[in-house]
Amino acid sequence: MIDKKVIAEHNLTPEEYEKIVELIDREPNITELGIFSLMWSEHCSYKSSKIHLKKLPVEGKNVIQGPGENAGIIDIGDGLAAVFKIESHNHPSFIEPYQGAATGVGGILRDIFTMGARPIVLQDALRFGPLSKPKNKSIMEGVVSGISGYGNSIGIPTVGGDVYFNDCYSLNPLVNVFALGIAKKDKIFYAKAEGAGNPVLYVGAKTGRDGIHGATMASAEFGKDLEHKRPNVQVGDPFMEKLLLEACLEVMDKDLIVGIQDMGAAGLTCSTTEMASKSGTGIEIDLDLVPQREESMTPYEMMLSESQERMLIVAKKDRVEEVQRIFAKWDLDAVIIGKVIEGGRLKVKFGGKTVVDLPVRAIIDLCPVYEQESRTPRYLQSAIELGSVPEPDDYNHAFLTLLSSPTISEKEWVRRQYDHMVQVNTVFLPGADAAVIRIKGTNKALAVTLDGNSLYTYLEPKTGGKIAVAEACRNLACVGARPIGVTNCLNFGSPEKPEIMWQFQEAIEGIALACKIFDIPVTGGNVSFYNDTNGISIHPTPVLGIVGMVDDTRWITGPGFKSNGDILILLGENKEELGGSEYVKSIHRMEKGIPPQIDLEEEKRVQEFCLEAISLGLIESAHDISEGGLACCLAECSILSKGKMGISAHLKDNMRSDALLFGESQSRIVITSKEESREEIFHLARERGVKAMDIGKSGGERITISQRDKKLIDVPVAEAAKAWWEAIPEIFRIK
Repeated sequence: MIDKKVIAEHNLTPEEYEKIVELIDREPNITELGIFSLMWSEHCSYKSSKIHLKKLPVEGKNVIQGPGENAGIIDIGDGLAAVFKIESHNHPSFIEPYQGAATGVGGILRDIFTMGARPIVLQDALRFGPLSKPKNKSIMEGVVSGISGYGNSIGIPTVGGDVYFNDCYSLNPLVNVFALGIAKKDKIFYAKAEGAGNPVLYVGAKTGRDGIHGATMASAEFGKDLEHKRPNVQVGDPFMEKLLLEACLEVMDKDLIVGIQDMGAAGLTCSTTEMASKSGTGIEIDLDLVPQREESMTPYEMMLSESQERMLIVAKKDRVEEVQRIFAKWDLDAVIIGKVIEGGRLKVKFGGKTVVDLPVRAIIDLCPVYEQESRTPRYLQSAIELGSVPEPDDYNHAFLTLLSSPTISEKEWVRRQYDHMVQVNTVFLPGADAAVIRIKGTNKALAVTLDGNSLYTYLEPKTGGKIAVAEACRNLACVGARPIGVTNCLNFGSPEKPEIMWQFQEAIEGIALACKIFDIPVTGGNVSFYNDTNGISIHPTPVLGIVGMVDDTRWITGPGFKSNGDILILLGENKEELGGSEYVKSIHRMEKGIPPQIDLEEEKRVQEFCLEAISLGLIESAHDISEGGLACCLAECSILSKGKMGISAHLKDNMRSDALLFGESQSRIVITSKEESREEIFHLARERGVKAMDIGKSGGERITISQRDKKLIDVPVAEAAKAWWEAIPEIFRIK
């Protein structure tokens, strides 16, 4: 009989333990308990989120693979497919920022190339506490160094992402990593273990004691014992991963294998059981044959280790020697450790004895599924009451303060540490609304973007979910790309708290509704619960990774003004909405108010108009309006233009001036056009039912914005640029 304390240490409830005993008709041994602990963890089983995730649309005419595999796959024509996924590595990155972030990169890359795709893009969505606190600066430095250290070394460009700052992340930073690869449609591989008698090969790095119980750690709140959790964080080796990538792609290209699975979360346990489950078979392995880098490892340690850069391969019986020769060429282990068997059981031997004998179905399919209690949070009533917010006495000062807020300011300090030009497919340097990557051998490109405003979601979760999808799609429209697929990373507090489950359910409903309106399938993603420390939860943070298709690279558009004298046109409508804005947060020190509302049909019309006008050659530049509102959007267009062109904008709206300048109303894009295209643009806008307004011209050396006859902002572009570019570097220069 296993002690109750040991069961609790494995993050299993007494009821779950009783169910395990019932399923296997006996008491489990300690190794078997560890296996259930991992595979029944929230991180691996999704036992609290499954019923809600079913609301997301997952089908589409170009979907090759939806949720349930290592990554989603979308047909992009020309015999090619885009393979993409986003994952979280939040808990490890708080405990050990460098290795936590680095192994997050390594893990998401393996999810991509295990499908037969060569990775070509990395992006990351990062959330940190205020940089005024030394601990947060240290975490950010470690995380950014870990991402660059791994991505740069393996030779995959990190081409963008986003970074937000909020005090709720001081005890729980978020590190969400996205990767995309290109595969041939007829060379896609899956995590399956078919064919009784086919050999099971362990390939890649040797197994150590790092990462044991990593998945379980990611399924529990943090307390004061963080130092004891350091052994749960894996250690990565990007140079080993590069060898593994090339070896795996080579054996796939030569069609030598039946199936392949990354040993990610839960290591050997996950890869053996999931491959067998998907094929309705069983797997038998001998741990004495597993390559080890540490002495005297127990079966428990080997089955639960999350050592990095490892794969499990089911090879064709008659091609094993070829597989081993290829891995030997890349100086990697490729050892037969077992075989596929009939009967649907996981059998593990060690020292000549059977130490695990479990039904695969009990491990994978029969985990309890919970419909957790949900309840509207008490904080909402006080949070949505914005109250009286005074207008600034000095709009120039407010404007420059917003531009220098870490959430809005330029993230060059982060991006310059990443190699974004390796593989020479990158069309834009980081900083555009979306990254654009050429598809070699075609005139097409893929655009990728990450988005998710947690403050909107905190104040109104369903609206926050809708906006996360809509803004990511708007980012794509601004570069000339049409959305084709979605992957999501859903970062929330403990699902055992009814208020958190309410946030989660509402956000899912918003995401699902927006994806249906935009007709884009969700191909997979990740749920990261238990982002709580000492009982304090993060703001609900859904991060949407959306991939778009550019049909003709001639029409790719950027945010910077192209020439003096171009007309500025605002698509969409200015509304008096201040709630949840960066302006209210940064200037008035409040996280309150009703967030901007969104009409998804209107949003879709604006985006489709933008795409059509770009394809007709009518648009010179395009930039979406998001955090910081219209004023910050115009400033970014000026700063990112060649020669830092100024603007003269004249607004006619009759509303509060701060709401007009800094409000974050949705469905708005600022475009520029040549004077000779003016009539055609406005005619097309009327035909498409899109509101369009001439608001000024580009040119000069100053940013001036007037409302009716009153000049509100008048600053040199150089001064605005300094505030925007230097904010984060200045923080890190101060010791």
